[in-house]
Amino acid sequence: MIIAERKPLEEIKNMIAGYKRILVVGCGTCVTICWAGGEKEVGILSSQLRLASSKEGNELSIQEAVVERQCEKEMVEELRDRVKEVEAVLSLGCGAGVQTVADIFEDKPVFPALNTAFIGMPEGEGLWTEMCGACGDCFLDRTGGICPIVRCAKGLLNGPCGGTRKGGKCEIDPEKDCAWVLIYRRLEKQGRLELMRRYYEAKNYRAVKRPGKVQAVQA
Repeated sequence: MIIAERKPLEEIKNMIAGYKRILVVGCGTCVTICWAGGEKEVGILSSQLRLASSKEGNELSIQEAVVERQCEKEMVEELRDRVKEVEAVLSLGCGAGVQTVADIFEDKPVFPALNTAFIGMPEGEGLWTEMCGACGDCFLDRTGGICPIVRCAKGLLNGPCGGTRKGGKCEIDPEKDCAWVLIYRRLEKQGRLELMRRYYEAKNYRAVKRPGKVQAVQA
């Protein structure tokens, strides 16, 4: 799941400065689940902007909308009539959502109200942990399903490093378990410790094609 956080109000105000008619658009999937861009958050941000502009004597006309998924063009198309009525769009979607809205409505400025943080999983109520860096070359088959790119503070593919602390903690963050100690224990349970003896070349991130594109093939 994509995790995002809202930008500071002052930053958002600076982005939309000079525009009088704004459409604030939320997304009904990932950013709704992580409490960053759903219907409630759209309402809160819109109210804050109205109040701030009123205090400054600069009345804003703000419309609100939420689409099921901002990253899907067909769903964003539902906003076409609403977008015609405004000068700019403020998106509470992930980076992919912002770009999708901007691609469809090229004649209108589209501003991001969120910072896309990472791909993660829920760990508790209101708490998400980064689990995947979307590196394009999944390594999980060799590490017992634990990603060293994200979960190791140094992103090591051959670990653990010499700084692993007593009790299997990370030298960068003593509160955090060393990813490679976790990988060792997982592989030990699976009887696959031979994988720890292999050497893996460092990733050549410069060779990764950008932007990525995937063509689904039906079975």
